Amino acid sequence: MIKNEHLSREKEIYRITLWGSMVNFMLLIFKFVAGIVGHSSAMIADAVHSLSDFATDIIIIAFVRISEKPQDESHDYGHGKYETFATAIIGTVLFAVGIGILTDSLRNIMAFCGGEQIGAPGMLALAAALISILSKEAIYRYTIIKGRMLNSKAVMANAWHHRSDALSSVGTLVGIGGAIFLGENWRVLDPLAAFIVSLFIIKVSVHLIKPCIDELLEKSLPKDVEDKILDIILSFPEVKSPHHLRTRYIGNRIAIEVHIRMNGGMTLKEAHDITKKIEVSLKEEFGENTHIGIHMEPQD
Repeated sequence: MIKNEHLSREKEIYRITLWGSMVNFMLLIFKFVAGIVGHSSAMIADAVHSLSDFATDIIIIAFVRISEKPQDESHDYGHGKYETFATAIIGTVLFAVGIGILTDSLRNIMAFCGGEQIGAPGMLALAAALISILSKEAIYRYTIIKGRMLNSKAVMANAWHHRSDALSSVGTLVGIGGAIFLGENWRVLDPLAAFIVSLFIIKVSVHLIKPCIDELLEKSLPKDVEDKILDIILSFPEVKSPHHLRTRYIGNRIAIEVHIRMNGGMTLKEAHDITKKIEVSLKEEFGENTHIGIHMEPQD
């Protein structure tokens, strides 16, 4: 049953990512053509951003298959952190793209302020920016909903990558539109808008990378989650003084290790049966794939 759930989740992640990668591939080709034919450096930069989206789709397809593998001799806790690693790669790529757009836009702004003329882009580039916004926002909304349903950090990270591409295209649209309709004195709007959008992209990338770093460094679960764990354990009257609680994320799963005290006069079977009931209750709350380790101690 659990194996079937894993396969179903994996297939759904592949299907979502495949749809996104198809959109990214068509967009990046269209944007490169529109940027070159329409003489728009902003659109070419936007195309590079779409290329990064396409690359991260490939990363997800490669890593999610690994992350869904069960535990084996060399991976006692499964392979969940491969998905976290993939998310970290997406965030890092996104950060690099944001820095690239920021530095390029600053260079163009400084050149304009120094008296250098910026060429006017064509209408094809404007149309490409508008199409990019609509298509990327649509795929973002679809992907983020599915990512939350599947509890997949990698899919949700990729959704934000789609949103960042839509934001980048908004900046591109404003810049190209201003350069076309307001004249050469306003062509600085193109790099200026790109600069502002790059800050949003960098912010999103940091938002993605930080939880991955926390998980890879074995940061504990939030206090309210740990309090919920203790409440479930203490709901069993035989259990006293739970302590040495250790928690962490393993990809989209969590791990719980705790020491509990029980009446020293209990038989081993009675104590074991109680711990099994605790495990069932914790898995009902946090998922069937939750890793649970309970150490029993006699109460003085």
